[in-house]
Amino acid sequence: MSASYELQSVELHKDVLRYVDIGDGPPVILVHGLLGSHKSWGPQIERLSDRYRVIAPDLFGHGDSDKPSGDYSLSSHAATIRDLMEYLNIDSAPLVGHSLGGGIVMQMTYLFPERVDRLVLVSSGGLGPEVSLLLKAATLPGSELVLPMLASDWFRRNTEGVLARLGKWGVPVEPGPSMAETWRSFRSVADRSTREAFLASTRAVVGPRGQTVSAKQHFEKFESIPSLLIWGGKDRMIPAKHADNIRREVPNSRVEIFPDAGHFPQLDEPDFFFRLLDEFLAANHTDSSDADTGAPTEITPAAMPLQRP
Repeated sequence: MSASYELQSVELHKDVLRYVDIGDGPPVILVHGLLGSHKSWGPQIERLSDRYRVIAPDLFGHGDSDKPSGDYSLSSHAATIRDLMEYLNIDSAPLVGHSLGGGIVMQMTYLFPERVDRLVLVSSGGLGPEVSLLLKAATLPGSELVLPMLASDWFRRNTEGVLARLGKWGVPVEPGPSMAETWRSFRSVADRSTREAFLASTRAVVGPRGQTVSAKQHFEKFESIPSLLIWGGKDRMIPAKHADNIRREVPNSRVEIFPDAGHFPQLDEPDFFFRLLDEFLAANHTDSSDADTGAPTEITPAAMPLQRP
């Protein structure tokens, strides 16, 4: 169970954004995904805060932040991160984005490149069209009527007989942190304002045929930014093969696959995730020729030490 953190707040454009700001040292900004919050990072906030100043916002429409009606596009979310950085007097920082958050931090790279020191994409959106049937279904008319059922206690109590079908739709069905976080996320759509924000955010990037926003035309803008991609090999929301799209085109990128993790590798494999992220943040990336452009590396418990040298 992750720790609870005191949330700070700032008013941006008449709406209140809440965020975690903890630790000393160089700043690092964590951006969660759809239906997530700062809690989606689990123990990573506490571990990173021993060495870094960790900023973890609840995006507008998510968590404890306000849920206004209006623009939930990637550009709007990116502008929110930019405004938060400005408020906190952070000129630039490494940006770590999970799922939708990956699309947001890539959008930061296009729009505000001077703000991005390093880029970490975790099970990121925006790198290929394929996405779970569940997210595609959320873009269809009438989905706002179905979502409250997914959030109900009745549905959770009676899911045993439909787990196989849910697996095909992209909901993790194996017990573990990814499944627990997915259920927690979907329970939040019981709140009408959260549900409306979820639908607006989803429809801004996903359509009935899959993801509608792609980073491919902007890959050249990543070449000067050290990039790390982390994916769960059992991700049912967004397939890990999407990491290959950026790996082939961007020589300064590194890809690591956690073969037994799902859509939330930061929760499924917290020790190895932290070690990898900390190593990447601490490394000297002045020479892009040192980047690994070969096949993605599979990270397993035997392959990565738990203690820092």
